[in-house]
Amino acid sequence: MFRRGEPGYPLNLFLFKEKRKRISLLSLTQPRFIRTKSKMKKIFIINGSQNFAHSGGKFNETVTNWTIEYLKSKNYEIKTTDIKQDFDLDQEVEKFVWADVVVYHTPVWWFQLPNLFKKYIDDVFTAGHQKGIYKSDGRSRVNPDINYGTGGMLHGRKYMLTTSWNAPATAFTLPGEFFEETSVDDGVMFGFHKMNKFVGMEKLDGFHFHDVEKGATAENIVIFKENYTKHLEETFKTL
Repeated sequence: MFRRGEPGYPLNLFLFKEKRKRISLLSLTQPRFIRTKSKMKKIFIINGSQNFAHSGGKFNETVTNWTIEYLKSKNYEIKTTDIKQDFDLDQEVEKFVWADVVVYHTPVWWFQLPNLFKKYIDDVFTAGHQKGIYKSDGRSRVNPDINYGTGGMLHGRKYMLTTSWNAPATAFTLPGEFFEETSVDDGVMFGFHKMNKFVGMEKLDGFHFHDVEKGATAENIVIFKENYTKHLEETFKTL
């Protein structure tokens, strides 16, 4: 700090105080881009289903409609994409940048995303390089061994995933069953979650529909909707 007796003391002290005053005023007038919980009202919903073989994509279309129905009833702003329809890459990038929360709906085919949904992600995220989705992999050439996965540009946003399976829930939980007691999120969808973390988004609890082929009775569809709506209520009341 400036001391009495130093050369230029009165002038330096005056300039210091004026600079601090300008900074204080500037902080009050500049727009803030940090997204607060109370403002998380813009939701981008993606229907990742497609028509293929015996699958007509109807179940995930139904789930997508449940999501839209619930969020509209709560006055959220909504944008949607159906990956089966034509879309513009730049407009899809803008939807991710616009959203506070991205909701993904997808079936799981052969333990992976359907091919059209995977292509959608590949194309849109690549188009979003330096345009709001990611700027780099986060590393520097000075020390390329660290900071991988920190170059995303979607920080402050959240995402929620729903999946639909022919497999019953017990295939993931019972000893000796197919998925070896590994959950959907820690197993088949592990890479999907890392993809979203790479671009900066934070995971919300997802919802997984099981046994949707053999168990898709009219009665079970009603139960699916009831349980999923409760999940939406619990998830979005915290945002």
